[in-house]
Amino acid sequence: MFLQPPKNFEWSTMWEGSLSGGANAFVTGLFNVIWCFIGYSNANYALAEVRDPVKTLKRAAPIAMLSVTLVYMLVNVAYYAVVDKAEILGSGRIAAALYFGRLWGVGAERIVSVIVAFSTVGNILAVLFTHGRVVQELGREGVLPFSSFFASNKPFNAPFGGLFEQWLVTTSIVLLVPPGDAYLFMLSLSSYPLALINMFISGGLLIIHMPSICLSKKLQALRASYDWRPPFRAWTPVILFFFISNIFLVIVPIIPPAQGHKVYAHLPYWLHVLVSWTISLGGVAYWYWWVVWLPRRGGYVLVRNWVRDDDGSTRRVIKKIKGATQD
Repeated sequence: MFLQPPKNFEWSTMWEGSLSGGANAFVTGLFNVIWCFIGYSNANYALAEVRDPVKTLKRAAPIAMLSVTLVYMLVNVAYYAVVDKAEILGSGRIAAALYFGRLWGVGAERIVSVIVAFSTVGNILAVLFTHGRVVQELGREGVLPFSSFFASNKPFNAPFGGLFEQWLVTTSIVLLVPPGDAYLFMLSLSSYPLALINMFISGGLLIIHMPSICLSKKLQALRASYDWRPPFRAWTPVILFFFISNIFLVIVPIIPPAQGHKVYAHLPYWLHVLVSWTISLGGVAYWYWWVVWLPRRGGYVLVRNWVRDDDGSTRRVIKKIKGATQD
């Protein structure tokens, strides 16, 4: 039995509908693509455990990104070579399952669906571990409320506080978001803040790389105070491209989608943008209130000291010193 190949690669229909959703739909698609590369950032959370991290990352990062990009493109070409585009868009099933189902039948489709589910579980466990560690390290730096809880390894010799925080947030989203929107909302709520953070980081790097003549005296003095001498400096054109790309990812989701197209089935299209900005600005306000406003009003400075807890882990405890001046 020979399958009739779909007509996905005919020039007259290949790009059909590509621009109908407008810029907002384009960015929503980009967030889905970026999610495929999200695991790359997890390596940065564990660089202390990598031998010669600068040398390793300089080699591994380009190889990993190029390899995943090539495989991603080839896999999508394979999908469209076997499965009709209308079936991919309208079936509500996993593209990989449709692909294997068309080639080897319903049994193969079910087996691949199980394999994809296990792969998803592996991804979730990896993200839980790395993000739990990040929350734990923030607790150990003393910058979170209830830092001792988040910094502790009790009771299972694991970052229980960070894992609990993730469980609480994820469960709340699953229960509060209407069915059909939860996955895309969580994906967008994860990708948009990353674009926001990346925009500010790359903007700061551009200031560091700029010639002194382009900066005010205040910015020149601020840059000189950091004595920035990293073992590897990213190329300025790459930073500029990254900065512009993230500005695009931050601004476009605010633009309403084209008429007849919806980002979510039951939620306003801008909800993940509002939640991301609210949490981000809330964090900035919390830092200013705790680190700047309260010490000025109370006439004290915050000093961090190292302590060792009963479980053997170390963390910083922030104490108030009355009458002292900030260096």
